[in-house]
Amino acid sequence: MTVFYLLLLTYLAVVSGLVYDVIVEPPGIGSAQDPATGAVRPVVFLPGRVNGQYIIEGLSSGFMFLLGGIGIVLLNLAVDRTSPRSLRISFGGSGVAAIVLAYAMVMLFLRIKIPGYLW
Repeated sequence: MTVFYLLLLTYLAVVSGLVYDVIVEPPGIGSAQDPATGAVRPVVFLPGRVNGQYIIEGLSSGFMFLLGGIGIVLLNLAVDRTSPRSLRISFGGSGVAAIVLAYAMVMLFLRIKIPGYLW
């Protein structure tokens, strides 16, 4: 099980863009001026640039990919015939919920990152 957790942590680091963050050293979050009020507000996603990211953007996207992967693992546990029926139903429901949530959030992140993409 230790090897699984190490692989999971490595997967999170890779899909979060840890190597990019170490090399480029981007800011944690950005800021943008609100045109209506003139106030400066924080920006988590770097809009319009596919090849750039803020640290929080990479971590949140990586966590959503990890959540989808955990959902697939839960679905795999749900098909085990030796487990009690209630446990299999809870694994299946949790796995489907995790995959649906991860997909919805990743698509939301993509639409924030690239407005008008896939419309």
